[in-house]
Amino acid sequence: MLEYGNAVGQASGATGSGSGGSVDLWVGISHFISDAAARVSALPPVALVLLAAAVVLAGLFVLKRL
Repeated sequence: MLEYGNAVGQASGATGSGSGGSVDLWVGISHFISDAAARVSALPPVALVLLAAAVVLAGLFVLKRL
């Protein structure tokens, strides 16, 4: 786990907080975005078209409200 910056905490047994481990918000956000992209890219073409249409319609609805 050296590449994720956990080497010092794991080697010494120290944790970043008193609750048993450190929480890295940016890693969580990047995992969320990566998982969402993977899920969307795995959708069949018909679902992608429907999703795109829903996003466009939602965007038009929001613009109409402004």
